[in-house]
Amino acid sequence: MVEVWRGPLVESAHAGVAAVANAQGEIIAGWGDTALVTYPRSALKPVQAIALVESGAYRDDGLTPRHLAIACASHRGEPVHSTLVTEWLDVLGLDQEALVCGEDRPADEAAAAAALIAGRPRQRIFHNCSGKHCGFLAVAQHEGWSLHDYDRLQHPAQQRYLDALSELTGADASALPFGVDGCALPAAALPVATMAVLMARFADARVASPRRRAAIVAIQEAMRAHPHLLSGTDQPAVMLVRATRGRIIMKTGAEGFLCAFVPRQGLGLALKITDGEARARVPALLALLSALGLLDASEAQALAALAEPPVLNSTGAVVGRIRANAMAFSAPPGRHDDSARGAAHER
Repeated sequence: MVEVWRGPLVESAHAGVAAVANAQGEIIAGWGDTALVTYPRSALKPVQAIALVESGAYRDDGLTPRHLAIACASHRGEPVHSTLVTEWLDVLGLDQEALVCGEDRPADEAAAAAALIAGRPRQRIFHNCSGKHCGFLAVAQHEGWSLHDYDRLQHPAQQRYLDALSELTGADASALPFGVDGCALPAAALPVATMAVLMARFADARVASPRRRAAIVAIQEAMRAHPHLLSGTDQPAVMLVRATRGRIIMKTGAEGFLCAFVPRQGLGLALKITDGEARARVPALLALLSALGLLDASEAQALAALAEPPVLNSTGAVVGRIRANAMAFSAPPGRHDDSARGAAHER
């Protein structure tokens, strides 16, 4: 899907799998074996946040769309992120020791340097998943459940998440394979095609309960309004929302996973770079969106720097480019692996 050019030669190449679905559960475009079962990781955070609104914790704790955005975030530990997480813990009457995600350094270089100078280079509030953990704690506290083992799949807060995941996939999510995420919470694995269907249904808020539908819409609006909280200042999620005026929203996961959704059209997209290399996923996403006709000329121009990020040497000189392989996206979007259609519809 993506090539890394250094001068006149391709130095590295990244294969990938992608699927696009509509809210009716149909795979309308696919690249590669979209029946591939993998971990979406943090790309599932918007689904994990549903219970925060649906339970009433969001309302009763006086939370705002900023809290919803940080609950969905894979943030970089900038002051805006760590301050919001700290304030949320204060609302709950907890300190960061309540977070089971463990300590981490900020991914943002300036924030990491400031934390080092302050003498606390690693803290739980800096973990990119700390907002998600606040969300689970808020639900557990609101319902009177234990705050100490919310990382167990059997915990009622995790079961609330599985209920939403089951509805959006159309099958019992407890039957999915589970690993353990980097932040210590359970990590569901599902086919790329199924993840695309899930995101399409999320985009369309296609769920039975009006309360759950309202929760999904609130999460969408928070992600659209505060993309800098989802990731960081001037990160790709921010640039995509800005360029498309909120029409397309993306959420990354670890190991080269990425999803995007288009609420107005009820479309969902899931993408996995199979070697786990994060540098390849945004160029692949933009090539995919272009192949589907989902970016107009002005939007594509605004995102050109993301479509072909430069390869730099140690002096800062541009010595190459990372870019999508045009041949990989030249086939008609309607062509896809038939096994992907089966995988999605079985679920």
